[in-house]
Amino acid sequence: MNAFTRTLAVLLPVVMLWGCSTAPTTTDADAGGDAAMTTTTDSGMGSAGMGSGVEVGEVGGSEVFSGDPLTDPNSMLAKRTVYFDFDKSEIKSEAREIIEAHARYLSANPSVRIVVEGHCDERGTREYNLSLGERRAKAVQQVVSLLGVSSSQVEIVSYGEERPAAMGHDEDAWAMNRRVEFIY
Repeated sequence: MNAFTRTLAVLLPVVMLWGCSTAPTTTDADAGGDAAMTTTTDSGMGSAGMGSGVEVGEVGGSEVFSGDPLTDPNSMLAKRTVYFDFDKSEIKSEAREIIEAHARYLSANPSVRIVVEGHCDERGTREYNLSLGERRAKAVQQVVSLLGVSSSQVEIVSYGEERPAAMGHDEDAWAMNRRVEFIY
């Protein structure tokens, strides 16, 4: 019970801050090129679930996506990696929007299951990196759980340093390897 109380004491302020922030209207500055305006239903996922045919289009409506939001390259759901600082498992503010989008999708689609994979850079012992990768994956799992996703939908795995995204031995490569990935 004591560990639960401590966890709740740490996570409650985070959730409150998340709840106090206002979500920006759906502009996509990360897609590169022209800023695109997207249109979605209230939940962002459609009311019928995966096959709902959610439409996403540019300002002016010249390009429209219809289908599963997981396959839309301009959707926040296309971003399936969040990055961490060295030796940290705290979620960065930049990752918040990505995690929230996946949580909304999972809440709207209770039959969908994901694996949250924790990864580390090569520095540190194998055992330490496995533990750090697990802490990172659990941090993401806790946030999606607090946002309404059933624990039965989320499995966590830590690969530590075993599956690097970048093979270099410099800060750029290490930064790419300190991550959590959403695997659908």
